[in-house]
Amino acid sequence: MTTPWQRFWQQPWIRPAVGILAVLYLGVALAEVIAPYSPQTIHAQGSLLPPTAIYWQGGWPYVYPTVQGPVDRITGEQAVVEDRSQAVPLGFWVKGDPYRWLGVFPGDRHVFGPQSPVAHWHLLGTDEQGRDTLSRLIYGSRISLLVGFVGIGLTFPLGVGIGTWSGYVGGWTDGILMRLTEVLMSIPSLYLLVALAAVLQVNPLTQVPFSNAERFVIIVAITSLVNWAGLARVIRGQVLSLRSRDYVLAARMMGVSSWGILWRHIIPQTTTYVLISATLAIPGFMAAEAVLSLIGLGIQQPDPSWGNMLSLATSATIMVLHPWLVAAPAGLIILTSLCFNVIGDGLRDALDPRQVTSAAE
Repeated sequence: MTTPWQRFWQQPWIRPAVGILAVLYLGVALAEVIAPYSPQTIHAQGSLLPPTAIYWQGGWPYVYPTVQGPVDRITGEQAVVEDRSQAVPLGFWVKGDPYRWLGVFPGDRHVFGPQSPVAHWHLLGTDEQGRDTLSRLIYGSRISLLVGFVGIGLTFPLGVGIGTWSGYVGGWTDGILMRLTEVLMSIPSLYLLVALAAVLQVNPLTQVPFSNAERFVIIVAITSLVNWAGLARVIRGQVLSLRSRDYVLAARMMGVSSWGILWRHIIPQTTTYVLISATLAIPGFMAAEAVLSLIGLGIQQPDPSWGNMLSLATSATIMVLHPWLVAAPAGLIILTSLCFNVIGDGLRDALDPRQVTSAAE
């Protein structure tokens, strides 16, 4: 008989999904080292450059110094000028922009890049201010990928706690808590997010705009406030079923306290659903951050996030002439969401009691 862990890993799409997420979260941890440039570094005469052309000589890649050329007045396309007199090889562990890894350890070495500052290497081109798109994507992943985990860290304890207590205690407590959840669930979450984020643009204590760190906390708090109600209702329904089981009644007759019954007998029975729901909820938090940043109510420039990088999609010129600036963050959001959904579905199939029964037969 296979274990749930074995059934999970035997599913065809699990390993690619886990591998992709592992690479993305490695970028979160090592952004300073992996990114070729600082997300705020502006390259002179490098606005809206396409992905840098890579050439090969003697089996080794190299690039030419590249700057923006004149713009065609009819088509709006921008010429790219390469200085073919200077071939700069690409290399590993090259010296570049100085940084402090995790804000503590100083360094100036990057995993890959040009071996001379004469030429720049932009794998995904540059934005309208001449900043490297790849570097901003890597640094922006720290917000876009961590917002989900911070969000479920707030939402799920609240939803599980309220749902468990409401279902176990019942009576007027259950009535009040469920009416509260129904009120929250009746409010369109997207409109609530936009309204609250718009109102909370300025710190009421200092009368100055919130910093991006404070905006991050506000986005997570608002999203968690919206999302806990649905989870609480499902957990409450499970607890209503579990509290009448024989082992719960026996524990109550033996004098076990309510907290002891909840902690030892009821909450563990809801763990499977909570684990699967948490995995599937992470893309929702990412989407909320992306939407708020896209419309200018989330993380603000110059700090990058995948959401505010998508704000370039509001420009028809960017969409037509420089589609890579929009395709990169949009593709990463979609890819990450798909990976979490695949893992959530895999956990559901591996932990489903019906799957266990059929496998045993």
